[in-house]
Amino acid sequence: MSNPFDLSGKVALVTGANTGIGQGIAVALARAGADIAAVDIVPLDETKALVEAAGRKFHGILADLTSIEPVTGLVDGTVGSLGQLDILVNNAGMIRRADAVDFTEADWDAVMNINLKTVFFLCQAFGRYAIAGGRKGKIVNIASMLSFQGGIRVPSYTASKSGVAGITKMLANEWAGKGINVNAIAPGYVATNNTAALRADPQRSAEILGRIPAGRWSEPSDLGGPAVFLASDASDYVHGTILPVDGGWLAR
Repeated sequence: MSNPFDLSGKVALVTGANTGIGQGIAVALARAGADIAAVDIVPLDETKALVEAAGRKFHGILADLTSIEPVTGLVDGTVGSLGQLDILVNNAGMIRRADAVDFTEADWDAVMNINLKTVFFLCQAFGRYAIAGGRKGKIVNIASMLSFQGGIRVPSYTASKSGVAGITKMLANEWAGKGINVNAIAPGYVATNNTAALRADPQRSAEILGRIPAGRWSEPSDLGGPAVFLASDASDYVHGTILPVDGGWLAR
């Protein structure tokens, strides 16, 4: 039997791949056999080295995803450099923290633009490419525990990640019959730059850790296996799922 998790011959586009979750997923996909187009606003030297160490091709793209201007070029550039595009991982995002009564329009728009607006239009560009070519495709969006919960002091982040869950389900409804799987991973509390403030707060960090049955914060590499699953033939009948990878947080 062939390995349903094998990504050999596939090309994946991963946004926000310089570090953290995006880098962890890009490397996992490469180790499963995929060539990688990686996107970030800063150079991707470390990710490039890790992907190439896995024996895969790497194409780095510098782009500012706070607007949708680069979107079409990301798809075209990936196809032009690596020959095709089979997998899209929408990971790039940001978070802004403030009490709801003090939250600014600028912080609202900045987060919503990259976390939700660009995610939808990159899915759209991928969908147009796949549908026009009669190609199968896999989209893996990155949702959040706040796709299920409200959180505190992160109004735009909560709204955006709730929106990611919604558009993931909506696109699955439209595209499942066209051979495109649209799903999302909802990470738990991961040790990344976005959670540095929480981990530095002794009270909040203890509160969070005390609720995680696994007894630890996640590492970016913990998201790699679920991403490979959702990007592979093993998930061909999985559509519109928001998959928690949370150490048991939601079960508590």
